[in-house]
Amino acid sequence: MTDLLSEHHMVALCGLLGGVLLGLAARLGRFCTLGAIEDALYGGSTTRMRMWGVAIGIAVVGSFTLMEAGYLNGADTFYLSLTFMPVAAVVGGLMFGYGMALAGNCGYGAIARLGGGDLRSFVIVLVMGVSAYVVMSGPLAPLRNLLFPQTDVIDTTPPGIAHQIGAISGLSVNAIGIALGLGILAFSAAHRQLWEKPSSVFWAAAVGVGVLIGWAGTSYVAYNGFEALPVVSHSFSAPLGESILWWMTGSVRPLSFAVGSVAGVWCGAFIGSLIKGHFRWEACEDPRELRRQIFGAGLMGAGAVIAIGCSIGQGLTAFSVLALSAPLTFLAIFAGAAIGLRQLIEGFQPAE
Repeated sequence: MTDLLSEHHMVALCGLLGGVLLGLAARLGRFCTLGAIEDALYGGSTTRMRMWGVAIGIAVVGSFTLMEAGYLNGADTFYLSLTFMPVAAVVGGLMFGYGMALAGNCGYGAIARLGGGDLRSFVIVLVMGVSAYVVMSGPLAPLRNLLFPQTDVIDTTPPGIAHQIGAISGLSVNAIGIALGLGILAFSAAHRQLWEKPSSVFWAAAVGVGVLIGWAGTSYVAYNGFEALPVVSHSFSAPLGESILWWMTGSVRPLSFAVGSVAGVWCGAFIGSLIKGHFRWEACEDPRELRRQIFGAGLMGAGAVIAIGCSIGQGLTAFSVLALSAPLTFLAIFAGAAIGLRQLIEGFQPAE
């Protein structure tokens, strides 16, 4: 691409820049999947859930603006190029959400906590990354392909909400997407408690921008370079496994957006923890807790591959292009997390 940076370096740099924003948002803005769900169910607050809505709204508006400007082709994105599989979205989402509750973090949250010195999260990252690859391309891949075969979209309307509405109505797909994104943004931002801490809105917006950096950067390289590189943005399931493989075999394996993204979140979280003065080494003292976290991380890795994305991959990145799978998977993740949290907090005994 240039004399100094190859195309692989360029996409990794895009991942790094966007990942830093996500890492800073996690540590300075308390942007967290499980934390938002727990607040909504048990804390009596929807502020962090609305932060997710703000991030989604900005990402949707930005993504369809990129499409309208010709800088992004929605059909080239991973989530709009595969046939919509509702059963896989529900099953994988439930597995991921339940595993997230058991582990205490999603993959993104685990990397962010690792940036703050939590060594327990290091175990979650390793187990989740390996589990994802076991199901994606390892021994369990044939079973996954048998139960949830992934097929490319060919000569049909991409499985996106805006694309489907556009095909039925004849209206501009990009205009529909921008309008829906503005609606999501307006609904999420219409909350007085959210604006009591303007920093929450800022960091939610930063997360949305991080997703857009991924789309814009990888699109530019894919459309102007010579390598057959995919158009992607942030997700933290299979990319964890890919990062582990790169650190082990980097001399024969090129850099990728995923490696840059994971490294960026860690770096951003590390910087954020230093700014807040929260960096401290932590380890697991209870074997039962460690066992629960390992099992939860394994479920998350497998569930994310089945659902074709984690809480960030489906809940933000796929949502940014309004993939049909995004809201369904996100609801399944929410339900799985609710079941797991109830088991941990209340048990399964009926209320008296």
